[in-house]
This record gives sequence, C-alpha cells and structure tokens, in this order.
Amino acid sequence: MSTAPPAVRSAPAVVAPSERASRWSSQMSFDELGRPLRDLTFCVVDLETTGAAVSQGSMITEIGAVKVRGGEVLGEFQTLVNPHAEIPPFIAVLTGITNSMVASAPAIDEALPSFLEFARGSVLVAHNAPFDVGFLQHFARELGHPWPGFEVVDTARLARRVVTRDDAPNCKLSSLAVAFGSSTTPNHRALADARATVDVLHGLFERLGSLGVHTLEELQTFTSRVSSAQRRKRHLAEHLPHAPGVYLFRDERDRVLYIGTSRDLRSRVRSYFTASESRSRMGEMVGLATRVQGIECATPLEAEVRELRLIAQHKPRYNRRSRFPEKVHWLKLTQEPWPRLSLVRRVIDDDADYLGPFSSRKRAEKSLAALHEAFPVRQCSGRLPLAPSRSACVLAEMDRCLAPCDGSVDLDTYALMVADLRDNLLRRADQVVEAITRRMNALAAEQRFEDAGVHRDRLAAFVRAASRTQRLSALTRCPELVAARREDDGRWAVHVVRHGRLAGAGVIPSDAHAREYVEQLRLTSEAVSPGLGPTPAATAEETEKILRWLESPGIRLVHVEGEWTCPVRSASRHLAAHDAVEQSRLSLVPFDERRSLPTVHQPAR
Repeated sequence: MSTAPPAVRSAPAVVAPSERASRWSSQMSFDELGRPLRDLTFCVVDLETTGAAVSQGSMITEIGAVKVRGGEVLGEFQTLVNPHAEIPPFIAVLTGITNSMVASAPAIDEALPSFLEFARGSVLVAHNAPFDVGFLQHFARELGHPWPGFEVVDTARLARRVVTRDDAPNCKLSSLAVAFGSSTTPNHRALADARATVDVLHGLFERLGSLGVHTLEELQTFTSRVSSAQRRKRHLAEHLPHAPGVYLFRDERDRVLYIGTSRDLRSRVRSYFTASESRSRMGEMVGLATRVQGIECATPLEAEVRELRLIAQHKPRYNRRSRFPEKVHWLKLTQEPWPRLSLVRRVIDDDADYLGPFSSRKRAEKSLAALHEAFPVRQCSGRLPLAPSRSACVLAEMDRCLAPCDGSVDLDTYALMVADLRDNLLRRADQVVEAITRRMNALAAEQRFEDAGVHRDRLAAFVRAASRTQRLSALTRCPELVAARREDDGRWAVHVVRHGRLAGAGVIPSDAHAREYVEQLRLTSEAVSPGLGPTPAATAEETEKILRWLESPGIRLVHVEGEWTCPVRSASRHLAAHDAVEQSRLSLVPFDERRSLPTVHQPAR
C-alpha cells in the first residue's frame, strides 16, 4: 500500500487564521468568564506506535487527528509514519499496521511538522494524553522543532472524575465510546480512535456543563470534590476587579466567614468555585457564603497588611492564622535593682527591655531557658530590696544564680552581668551562642545526645527570637521611611512606613511627577505614634511583611527620618546554621520507617 503525504480533509466551515486570531483576542478580553468551551478549537489526536515507551526506543507509526469547534468538525489529519524499524508482530496484530504498509510512508521528520501546522492554535486533546503528547514532544525536541506550547486536555483524566461504574466498567476509550454512544468504534487505528475520542470529549462536555463547567479554565481545574452548588456560586466574583486587594466572604447575616488576599481579586475568588480550591473546609465556607466583598488596594503589600488587620478585627471562623495577634508572649528584663527575666503577656510602659513576641508559650520558655543557661540572673519572683537577707536557693548551689538574695554579689557586679544580658537581647547573641554551644559539646562528648538536642532547640528558639526582635525594633524606632520599587508593569510602587506600621501606599501614575506624588502620599498617610515595645504601632506579622518587602531586590529608599539600622553583630548572623540544621532534621528518615538501601555485593573469596 503506498502512502501519500499526510491527508488533510477540511470541512467547509474552516475559519481563516486571521479570523481565528481575531476571535481569540476578543475572547481573551472577556476575562471575567474565561474562555468558553464552545468557542475554542480542539485538536483531538491519537498515535499508534511500535511500543509503550519512547525512552525504550519506540517509534510512531501513525498519526490521526480531528479538529473540532462548537461540536462541528473543521478538518481531519491522517498519515502513516515510517518508523525505520521493525514493527513487533504483536503490535502489527493489535493495530493492523504492518512493515509493508509503512515502507513508503513519510518519516517522522516530515509527518510531525505537517501535524504541528494542522494543530497550531488549538487546544490539544488525547485519551491518556501523557502518552501521545509525550511522544510528540520527544520527537519535536529530537528534530529541533519548537513545541507550540499547546494547552492539553486529557479525556481519560476527565472521565475518571465524572464517569461512575454505573456508566462504564472502566475509563478505557472503548468502554467510554460505548457509554457515550460514539458513532465510531475504536480499533487501534489513529484516525478512528481520534474520532471516537471526539465523541467522548463532547459527551464529557455535556456532563460537565450540568456541573457548572463551561470554560477551559474551569475544565483544567475541575475536580469532583467541588460540588455543583459550589460551582453555581461563581457569579459572586463577577463584580470584583482584576486588581490587588482583599476579599471577604460573608454569610446571609453579613458575618465575615473568611478573608484572603490576591494580586487579582476576581481570578482568585473565582478559583473557590473550581478545583483550584478543593479543601473541604473551603467548600463548607463557600456553601455558607452569600456575598463576597472586595477591597481594592494600590499594591500587593497594602493588600497583605489589610488582610492581617481585617482578620484580627473580624476573627473569621474559617481563617486559621493571624486571628489572635494579641495572644502572644514576651520575655521581659525587669527594671529594678536586681533585674530578672519574666514571661509576660503584654508590653507596658515601664522602661523594661522585651524579647518577642512569641506565638506560643513553649517557644518563649525555650528562649528563657537559653538565657538562664548563659546568664546566672536570679530566677525567683518578686522584688528584692537593695540589701536582701534571704537564704540562697538551690540554683545558687548549682552556680546557676549569683544569689543576690543572700548578699553573695554586689549591685555593681550584678549590673555588669545584666548589661551583658541586655546587650545579647538587643544587639547581639554571641554569649548565649557560645555558652550553649559549649554545653552541647560537653553533653555530646558524654554521648548524651538527647540532652544536647534539648539545648540545641533552646538555642535555636532564642536566636530566632532575638533576630526577630532586633530587626523589628530597628524599623519601629524609625519615625518615617519611604521606599519605592519598580513593578512588573514598569510603574513605581511607593510605601510610607511609620514606626513599623504601613501608613500609606500608592503607585506613581505614568504621567505624574514622581517627587510631587511621593510628597502628596506622605502628607495623606496615616499619622502613627511610637509605642512601647519592638512592635508597638503594628503587629509583629505586619512589620515582618513590610521588612520582607523592604529587603526584596530593587528597593530604593526615597526618604528616611531618623535611622534604620541593624546591629552588625546581630543574632541574624547565627540564623543560617540553625536553619541548615532544621532542614537537615526534616530530611532525615525516622528509624521506624522503611528505607530503600542499596545492596552491597561482597566479592567472592
């Protein structure tokens, strides 16, 4: 049988490339609904090959494809392909394609470009798409042809999500063709199988349409875990802008259920009605929601900060994080003749020094233990007179306290030790690191590794807390800082930060005078008064978000009132080692879990 160049059968309704481009561009502008399936062109493809894996040298022997749009066939493509290799007998029996049939067929270097041209501008569809698309991509790379970047739909994957055992015994193409009443019976020939896949695709579209899936975006993110009731609420996002901001889901009584943020409000909220959001809690939340409120923000950072403030204000039941910023702990170095460290819940105006905040009491206690290990400050509660006359406690006998209670230390010596402690809290962490490292080494030398691990965790907790406090304090001491960064669209985002709190945000319009815009933004920004602790004017989480933005690439400081500096020998320089240890611990496999170890072969003796 002689085979001519690839046969392309075109239906009368073929749309010219220019017209397709026009329709595509106009469709893309209708972004609030995505790209309707009925308006898209799909190229359904099927391959026959000499084997199951291209990595094992298998070759393509036939390509068949059908191009459809809106249920109408636009054209068909079919060609045998000379693999320049013997077709295995069982493959010849399965497909009916023999060596003699492909002897005069075009090779893949001729057939593949013809297919790519036929499919260009379409959404590629295949049953078990990784197989067919994998072969096509492999040979495109081998031949040096750029892959067009097709969007791909896998009918097998879709079927597994919507077809039940009552519909078909399995999701093979032959079973689905029967289930959807295909007019073509799959027979392991490329064009026939592609025609059958077209009927399966349309049958799946019909079923998915009843579940609220009408666009390619919804199709690509579809999952059966998203209920039809959840999908029907996608209209709640239609009034939202394509802009950064905060969104609030509200119930029928206008109570806030959930608060989130996004660079694109409409796209993000729409994802809650598709498979992009398949968490069961979010499905329950969407089921209760009757309205979505959007708050447009000038910049993504402003949106993140507003989100934190609104979550703290409303405490939505479906938000798990940031709901209770007030529930924190602090370590306090008291201001008294014989200072001590105390675990407290809030900062007050008492001229004391504070370390924190800590999100949990456990972390605060670990840091407290680390400090007590390095500095023998008293641990008893209550105030001591200038000349105490109590008896010493057991900590003094263990050399873990200078024992001011029994007069073992004078005020000046104790004050020098407290000054070193304060220095480690506010400016560096060297003495704590050195003391606990010595202790860990001693314990390790005695093979007391679990005890050494306890000290390691205490040190890590302290280093992280000290680094955080030192970085936050540096920014909150600064009365005003104005910074700018050029965004992806070429415009400059500007933020005004006062005492660690975001006071103003804006984007300089392309036709505006930059200096005048910044001055106007400063004048209209929120007035912020300094507070009492490291994060007095904002929550620690808000100030940390601002710090991450300020430390990101491309930042330019426009104006600084006061100073924004961090200690050269701050605790942050010790973070890298502890982060590396933490990553190493996470990568270890516990002894009670199975591991695959290589087999070691001993040489024969």
